[in-house]
Amino acid sequence: MKPVTLAPFSAARLAQLRSVYRDGLVNDTLPFWFPGSVDTEHGGYFTCRDRDGTLLQTDKSVWFQGRMAWMLATAYLEVEPRAEWLAWARSGVGFIERHCFDDDGRMFFSVTREGRPLRKRRYQFSECFAIIALAACGHATGETRWLERAEGLLARVLHYHRTPGLLPPKTRPETRPMKGLAMPMILLVTAQELRKHHPEFGKSCRELIDACISEIATDFVKPELRCVLETVSPDGGFIDNLDGRCVNPGHSIEAGWFILEEARQRRRTGEEAGDLVRLGAQIIDWSLELGWDREHGGIFYFRDARGLPCTEYWHDMKFWWPHNEAVIATLLAAELTGEPRFADWHAKVHDWTYSHFPDKEHGEWFGYLHRDGSLSTRVKGTMYKGCFHLPRMQLLAWQSVERMQAAKPE
Repeated sequence: MKPVTLAPFSAARLAQLRSVYRDGLVNDTLPFWFPGSVDTEHGGYFTCRDRDGTLLQTDKSVWFQGRMAWMLATAYLEVEPRAEWLAWARSGVGFIERHCFDDDGRMFFSVTREGRPLRKRRYQFSECFAIIALAACGHATGETRWLERAEGLLARVLHYHRTPGLLPPKTRPETRPMKGLAMPMILLVTAQELRKHHPEFGKSCRELIDACISEIATDFVKPELRCVLETVSPDGGFIDNLDGRCVNPGHSIEAGWFILEEARQRRRTGEEAGDLVRLGAQIIDWSLELGWDREHGGIFYFRDARGLPCTEYWHDMKFWWPHNEAVIATLLAAELTGEPRFADWHAKVHDWTYSHFPDKEHGEWFGYLHRDGSLSTRVKGTMYKGCFHLPRMQLLAWQSVERMQAAKPE
């Protein structure tokens, strides 16, 4: 494994990338969303936005109440302590506490502008995004009750996740039991965020992180197929049908960089993390190899693990977020391995992404492209697209570049 000081980017390239990511975050992405997305009457955030930022509806995504509060608090802590960022973060967490929990302690998926419940799903993603928001806002404000509530909410999520029958299954377990990649992934990154903001829970977070990485590596990573599967049987067995063969390259790439980030954190404290670096880098390698469109460029949304046809109608579209994850992943892989192929992949991903998604007229990025890179819809925000994947990419990419600049010999 090559040391970080051999990160394979020129000084000029690193300087250029730093400017692109830093300026994009502070001068483009955050101003597109704020303050216009903040509901000054009821609290929380709107996300359904037209190309120019015009509101398309006022119903609120509970995912994004947590995601956007986390992003604002993180920007306050890691970019600069702007009072308005913290005030807007408080608005989101306050809305979550007042309106987004059902009587059973679980959370809704969507609510009206005023906070009346619209929809609740069997997944626990709303809860995980609330945890990272509570943790970051608790750290930023010094309000320990938010940190403690984040820890308590994680305990509740784990109770529901680990107790059969509490959550409705996707398929009847007596007929075809199965489990998905999403839960170990989101629990991994949620525990990382809680540990960062609440070190007192470091030991329990570390145990959860280790368990999630082990489950991903043992059950979902398939060397014989050179991919990471989205769905497997409870013991990690391959299910040879449309669901079982489904690969979401962007999701796999995201899992890869979560693992690399854990390796980076452990290296910082002097731990040996070579196995984690190799695992994360291998996942990213396979996912880019399978997911990259060699004809038109960009990353396919779905692929079949055996090369058979995909049946989802958007399987060959290019969504913004897999490209965000690939920018982070290729930078971290280059930083931690020093391997030139990751710098090459980063250049390919970055250049295609920045030549297709950004809206030069109104700012921020389009989210949905056809296979050839042409625009599918001008919409900038939906119940699934808001201020999260893009600004997280810009922040983490900026930080990775700065670390490589600091490590590079003069």
